[in-house]
Amino acid sequence: MNAAFSSWQAFFNMGGYAFYVWLSVAATLISLIALVAHTFWQRRHILADVRRRQAREKRIIQSNIEAKKRQGAAGEKSPAPVKPDLSGEKSL
Repeated sequence: MNAAFSSWQAFFNMGGYAFYVWLSVAATLISLIALVAHTFWQRRHILADVRRRQAREKRIIQSNIEAKKRQGAAGEKSPAPVKPDLSGEKSL
């Protein structure tokens, strides 16, 4: 089995095409690193959004329970409970 290059210098020179070869390697690595970084950033923000929505739904449910307790203690008729908005759309 023969080595493709006789020395490290020949390897880095790439037979006279070093600029094109190493430029393409750099472009590929930069693109992959950017993709991985964006994926981690996006995942962190999606999970934070999910936690925010779950906390909001929990507060709404807790508020409904407390309202029923107050109305029950006062002898009032309870209105229909407010259901959390699960549509995923943000209202203004």
